[in-house]
This record gives sequence, C-alpha cells and structure tokens, in this order.
Amino acid sequence: MITAELKKNFLKELKKLKEEIALYPNESSLWKIEKGIANSAGNLCLHLVGNLNHFVGAILGNTGYVRNREAEFTSKNIPQQQLITQIENTIAMIEKVLSGVSDEQLHQVYPVDVFQEKMTTGYFLIHLTGHLGYHLGQINYHRRLIAF
Repeated sequence: MITAELKKNFLKELKKLKEEIALYPNESSLWKIEKGIANSAGNLCLHLVGNLNHFVGAILGNTGYVRNREAEFTSKNIPQQQLITQIENTIAMIEKVLSGVSDEQLHQVYPVDVFQEKMTTGYFLIHLTGHLGYHLGQINYHRRLIAF
C-alpha cells in the first residue's frame, strides 16, 4: 500500500512537471537565467529526469540507464517537446518500476550509499519525492518570473 501511495505522488508531481514545461511560451525562456537564479527550468527538468531515472530506474529497476549528472546542468537549448518526451518516459518508468517494488522492500536498505549512511529504500523514495517537489516549485517560480 505504501509503495502505491509513493507511486501516486511521483506520478502527480511528474505530470505537473510536464504541465509546467509545456506552459513556457517559447523554448528560449526555458533556458533563461537571470540574476539570483542559478539554474534554468530546462536544466532543472533534465536534473529531475536524470535523478529519477538513475535512483529509481537504474538502481531499483535495473533499466540500464546511465546518468550524466554534469550534462543535466550544462546542456542547453534542448527543444521543449524533447523535454516533455523525457518526462513522459520517466512517468512510464516510475509506473513500471514502482509497480514491482513491494512494501517489504521499502524496509530494506537502499542498495546504494547516497548520503554516506545506510537508509531504507522507503526513506530514500520519500526523499526523492521531496526533491522532485522542491525543484518543481523552483520551475514554477522561474516560469512566472522569466516567461512573462
């Protein structure tokens, strides 16, 4: 039951991410950075997709995804539709991988030592939902500041 609730939350937030990226009036506004803003919405989107595909897809789901974290922050001018497609692919991955994670697995130690300490898979998935929500809020604020 807890896994189903986590999956529901990831999917809700990823669908909102897709909506936010689609709301940008033009592709160049996705990549704008102005004073006091460290990352563009495009880079934050790439970061979220890369983060989830690595920690959920590759680690828990053995998808074979290979992360390039540096490129998440250095890539520029990727078309809006390509970002949306990456989000859609991430939604499909979350649905598939988390459907195969049992509530019992949530109590097991996450297979990778991320924060230099052991943690349960459930704890880390909760952390990832918070991380997704945090950056989603930044994207929403960025869009309203930059795009209009």
